[in-house]
Amino acid sequence: MRGSRTWRASSRLETAKERVVSEYLIGLSCRECGSTYEAEPRSACDDCFGPLEPRYDLEAVRASDVRTIIEAGPRSLWRYQPLLPARRDEAVDLGDGFGPLRRAERLGAELGLPNLYVKDETRNPTHSFKDRVVSVALTKAREFGFDTVACASTGNLAHAVAAHAAHAGLRAVVFVPADLEPAKITAAAVYGATVVAIDGTYDDVNRLCAEATEEYPWAFVNVNLRPYYAEGSKTIAFETAEQLGWRAPDHVVVPIASGALLTRIGAAFRQLEALGLLTEESNVRISGAQATGCNPVAAAFASGAEDVRPVRRPQTIAKSLAIGDPADGWYALQECRKSGGAVAEVSEEDIVDAVGLLARTEGIFTETAGGVTIGALAQLAGQGVIRADETVVAYVTGMGLKTLDGFGSRFAPTRVIPATLEALAEVV
Repeated sequence: MRGSRTWRASSRLETAKERVVSEYLIGLSCRECGSTYEAEPRSACDDCFGPLEPRYDLEAVRASDVRTIIEAGPRSLWRYQPLLPARRDEAVDLGDGFGPLRRAERLGAELGLPNLYVKDETRNPTHSFKDRVVSVALTKAREFGFDTVACASTGNLAHAVAAHAAHAGLRAVVFVPADLEPAKITAAAVYGATVVAIDGTYDDVNRLCAEATEEYPWAFVNVNLRPYYAEGSKTIAFETAEQLGWRAPDHVVVPIASGALLTRIGAAFRQLEALGLLTEESNVRISGAQATGCNPVAAAFASGAEDVRPVRRPQTIAKSLAIGDPADGWYALQECRKSGGAVAEVSEEDIVDAVGLLARTEGIFTETAGGVTIGALAQLAGQGVIRADETVVAYVTGMGLKTLDGFGSRFAPTRVIPATLEALAEVV
């Protein structure tokens, strides 16, 4: 069988295929050549090795009165089940998604953006947007009959996989770089997952997992289940539109790690428009955010290059985004260019400044990756790329308590004093 990322299916999996196609999922298709496949655990095309993505019967979805179905659904990402590749009645769900879209008036005032919103993903069960993709991927893994789930992770994904696997009664094996933030290691290990730390970069971890899919009959959520996993990211855009009264924003700012979140957000808005769910025509401009220490997409955008050249040894406190060779990097670059957006890169100092800015203006404590998003937002607003007349949404994807090491001593006690009123008066 061709394709290094196609799992050698067991007889149990072959039997399961007959019952795993959700109501509107037709199968998989290649993003490059259009070749089609059954809905099965594979991520690459046999013909051109291009990435695969789910195909839906959108005409049937439209005929189903999908908006009524959505609005009657649970207050979780599974309200969008007609546009997801798995069945809600078997969902592995910890209450994922449907987090707040916050009107960011104070932050907007500082940046000159009166119509600014922050999509706050810190409220998810394991405090990052990765809960969305994992809920979909593990639901699909269980439909396929897998009993072990695995992933390559920069931290948040490992946390989400471990927690959801524990809830579903599945074995979890998660692979992470050995220099990952200790809080994220703890957050995966506490659920009983086997945590394998690799002496290398995330790209080394990912390469090992791709090889391991040929040797172990496991569901690697971001390898052989990647087409289904990535679809969970769409729900962040579906919610944005619904929470804006079924309108698409004018401009969104999205952090780039693998690039899948950004590309799926773009696809989601187009899908909503194709289904007639938006009250106005969608012309969303999409901008990306990267750290200076891991900036392959930002560098390609700035230079006008067509190819995204890998960063061999990422060096940034934003470890969630430290993917030097992003799988969807080229597609993210094209999405930003075609939509009229941009890709900004943010220095280490500005990342920390942006974390503090969001916290003191909006009461949201984001991890370093969120500092990259807010730093890029501020940068692009200052350059006039993001305009004051636009409705803007910034995606804050994870909780700050996960990345305390990255802030150093920046956020510390104002002063240590003795327990006397005289000493207090000197401080306040």
